[in-house]
Amino acid sequence: MKEGFRQSMAWLHTWSGLLVGWVLFMVFATGTASYFRDEITLWMKPELHAAASVPATQETAIANAQRVLEHKAAGGRRWYVTMPSERDPTVRASWVPAPKPQPGADGQAGARKEEPKRGQRQFGSAVLDPASGQELGKARATQGGDFFFRLHFDLHYMPAIWGRWIVGCCAMFMLVAILSGIVTHKRIFKDFFTFRPGKGQRSWLDAHNVSAVLALPYHLMITYTGLVTLMFLYLPGGVQAVYQDRTDAFYADLNGGPAGNAKPSGERAPLAPLAPMLAQASAAWHGAPVGRVTVNLAGDARATVTVVQGEGHGIGNDLPTMTFDGVSGTLQSRTGENGAAVATRGVMVGLHVGRFADPLLRALFFLSGLAGCVMVATGLLMWAVKERPKLAKLRKQGEAGFASGVGLRLVDGLNLGAVAGLPLAMAAFFWANRLLPNAVAQRADAEIGWFFAVWGVAALAALLLPRRWMWQLQLGLGGLLFALLPLLNAATGGAGLARSIGMGLWAVAGFDLVTLLLGLALVAAALRLRRTPARAVRLAGSAA
Repeated sequence: MKEGFRQSMAWLHTWSGLLVGWVLFMVFATGTASYFRDEITLWMKPELHAAASVPATQETAIANAQRVLEHKAAGGRRWYVTMPSERDPTVRASWVPAPKPQPGADGQAGARKEEPKRGQRQFGSAVLDPASGQELGKARATQGGDFFFRLHFDLHYMPAIWGRWIVGCCAMFMLVAILSGIVTHKRIFKDFFTFRPGKGQRSWLDAHNVSAVLALPYHLMITYTGLVTLMFLYLPGGVQAVYQDRTDAFYADLNGGPAGNAKPSGERAPLAPLAPMLAQASAAWHGAPVGRVTVNLAGDARATVTVVQGEGHGIGNDLPTMTFDGVSGTLQSRTGENGAAVATRGVMVGLHVGRFADPLLRALFFLSGLAGCVMVATGLLMWAVKERPKLAKLRKQGEAGFASGVGLRLVDGLNLGAVAGLPLAMAAFFWANRLLPNAVAQRADAEIGWFFAVWGVAALAALLLPRRWMWQLQLGLGGLLFALLPLLNAATGGAGLARSIGMGLWAVAGFDLVTLLLGLALVAAALRLRRTPARAVRLAGSAA
């Protein structure tokens, strides 16, 4: 411990932020992008841009989806339908295929195979035009915005459970860094209005303070609620004590609707029309539209239909549901009045994912997320800027150890690879989406492979050559790739910027405009590095 409480908090703030800062930067950047997860996915499927402009009522959309599912997924244990919205105007249908009959001892078809456990199920899927019900089968395979969403808490190339534990530990470090940073600062209000450019180390500290104080409530909220979203992983004791291994029953109680392990009766019965059920639910919710529909045991006498209210009508993530008898169409149960604990958790999760937000509030969340990226990045850079004079002084006195120089060089390389290399990789991910042939095998994985290949090369170059010109190169290249995305979109079959604005397709137009602005900002940063004297920047020490 350092002398004095404030000095101890400053030490804790520095090291709790530095040790996990590179992971936190990736989590903040990809999590911020996830606020526009649906828009990113739509942009990355240019084949859907034209269909997205044809409006359809919910009754028409669900009737078309039911017709398609009865043809493609007859006998399926479960159907899922995501209804069209302003952010995703298509109908997305998926289903768990019917278990294949297993041969009996005499070689004839015998008992049905048991449904695979959660996480091992194979799904069929289709994207539908809501107005016509035609399958939009030519849309390219991509994970779209879901890739960034999963990456920010599952990581990649490792079991999801490991990734969630790693991200959870980093989030706890982040929470400690924020709280200790609040204690450390004597003049938080004054820091909000203070920025002195061109002052070397002082400028980095001002940028760190401004970005931290500007969105401080957001930083606290997003970090704490991030831990809450995975609370059942980090604190499983309560659930296991009551439900043991019956996780389907737990989530059915938590989210409403029938348990996922409901068994069929074996008696065939036609599924009732889904459109009247959606109309009844929407009327009960004062006109709020339905967001998702789940059909269990379609075609069986025990079929049920659960409809979930669309997002955007409340902060909580636990949306009201209504469950109907799938054969008669009569209402069986409804949720919407949760207990205090469930409601509190639902609000916290809802605040974290921000699905309730209208476009303006979502944009504010996005800007706050960018402020978080700046806060983490400037904190990482400031550590290196502060350590460099100390190392130079020790070298002058002949007291610098080998480890000190290697450590500083390692931090310089990691800073460059994370802060400049990650945006470059994200831009390459979008370019891969448009340049890879649609017929290439495992196309969605190939796009992700481009992302990690570019990031890996950028990180390796950063570790080998942590120089100022490398910062310029990676920031400039990333900026160009981002800024040219609107042209790439128009040239590869998507709705170009002028066309998307004319069509009122704001999800696509907004993506083009945001990437254009991000690209210009990165190019401006690269040009700023070129014009600023090396002594003022001190990013790469004497080698700059």
